[in-house]
Amino acid sequence: MNDPNPDDRVLVAHALAGQQSAYAALMRRHRDAVWRLARGHVGDGDVALDITQESFVSAFAALARYDGTRSFRVWIARIALNKCRDWARRRAVRGFFTFARPIDDALHIADRAETPEEALQSQHALARINVAIASLPANLRNVLLLRTIEQMSQAEAAQVLGITEKAVETRLYRARARLAEILRD
Repeated sequence: MNDPNPDDRVLVAHALAGQQSAYAALMRRHRDAVWRLARGHVGDGDVALDITQESFVSAFAALARYDGTRSFRVWIARIALNKCRDWARRRAVRGFFTFARPIDDALHIADRAETPEEALQSQHALARINVAIASLPANLRNVLLLRTIEQMSQAEAAQVLGITEKAVETRLYRARARLAEILRD
């Protein structure tokens, strides 16, 4: 790999040829986005890390089936969403229904310049937003996360979810309205 910044298709080709550095480059390039997507979906950073790892293991195991005409970002996001759905099914079977992370887990997010009261208020608001997002139906939550957190285009989100761009637009509108309603209560 002579190019210091090859595109994903080139990296996939090199990975399929057995170059471990290409696998590492693909993972470095996309792991944060996959983690954010999983974190937004499951509401827990540790679980999101597990899902991220599972997503890349599955993606690399199926790399030969990757269609180079499609975006790798979209492909890995779709795998991650499937892993999130698998996690939700397993959790439902176990009857484990906690959506919010402990407030202590969000301490590092607070601005150090804030007073303790402001920091606590920010943490409560963040936890409340995470719970509200996690409580959305999956079809609305997925669109909201892909479009607002991952900043995917409408077309990319439609590809990841296997729906039309108009459906993405409609679901995003409904997700925002539902989220506003939940947060208003």
